[in-house]
Amino acid sequence: MSTGLDKVDLTATDAVPVEAVPADEAQAVKARGYWELVFIRFRRDKLAVASVFFIVFLILAAFVGGPVFSRILGHGPNHIYAFGVDQTTLAPVGPWSHISTADYPGETNAVYASVHHGQHLGTTLLPLGGDGALGHDLFLRLLYGAQTSLEVAVFAMLGSVGLGIIMGLLAGYFRGWVDTVISRLIEIVMVFPFLLFIIALDVVAGPQLNAVTFGVLAHGVFTLALIFSVFGWFYPARIIRGVVLSLREKEFVEAARMTGASDFRIMRSHLLPHLVAPIIVYATLIIASNIIAEAGLSFLGLGIQLPTASWGNLLEQAPQYYLTQPWLMVWPGLCILLTTLAFNLFGDGLRDAFDPRARI
Repeated sequence: MSTGLDKVDLTATDAVPVEAVPADEAQAVKARGYWELVFIRFRRDKLAVASVFFIVFLILAAFVGGPVFSRILGHGPNHIYAFGVDQTTLAPVGPWSHISTADYPGETNAVYASVHHGQHLGTTLLPLGGDGALGHDLFLRLLYGAQTSLEVAVFAMLGSVGLGIIMGLLAGYFRGWVDTVISRLIEIVMVFPFLLFIIALDVVAGPQLNAVTFGVLAHGVFTLALIFSVFGWFYPARIIRGVVLSLREKEFVEAARMTGASDFRIMRSHLLPHLVAPIIVYATLIIASNIIAEAGLSFLGLGIQLPTASWGNLLEQAPQYYLTQPWLMVWPGLCILLTTLAFNLFGDGLRDAFDPRARI
């Protein structure tokens, strides 16, 4: 008796070959690891990906482009040119200026040749013009200023995040009096008069601290990195403390205690791996805030001191010429804006990528 439902007989010739399965469907069933899922979510954020390319370009321009262009142009960022200043208006020369390398306006080729054994005066190029009254090359000082800003931001981030991880782990894991002491210390650091301390430190030990370079850093980088680390660790510490307070009650921590694992081992092997995501995200955001803080202090004359190049001290000199040479404010201001925007977009993209609730 027919039921109206015909049996379907699938023979070998009727089976769908593996090659016929769409590539998207085959990829959909593929098992993915945690970091692969993070990468897939991150690359879908076009602004975050663009910010990564900009950050890489900035690093190459600062640490590779600076020395390369210095050799090409034949002078450094701190070289003083008398003709880098217009002799009539006393304002810095404009972009793409070919200027004389004479040490002073009255110097002639004959005098120069007699003193320098037959060599004659030449010219040099200032691609973006001069930076102020000393006729420095603005283009090179922007590149070397990027080195200074990135060094301060990155080293201060490492110090503040490292200290914040230690304090946050201790406070969140042990709780009790340890949490109380660290929490009160955080509150003290938060309300401490940061600017007054920097002014006092600059007066008392500024030159000595600025001279600490370890042979590779620019003058003043160590001082600002140390100050930002001491007064910036409370922010990541509060974040880490909050995460650890919830993690310490999880089953895997209880299981580790049952096996006899020490507190140090639990914090290192069981809690710290779960903190990688918030640490990476907030580290990028801290870099952006450090760049702005360095520029602000240097603008006030409390950060990187001349003749060391810094975006902040470039902006400090710019207001003197804002009517005649407005680009002196535009270029360093644009560098600060784009750099902080890139790091903030990068951090936002990482935050979304690490969110397991985001759909693939």
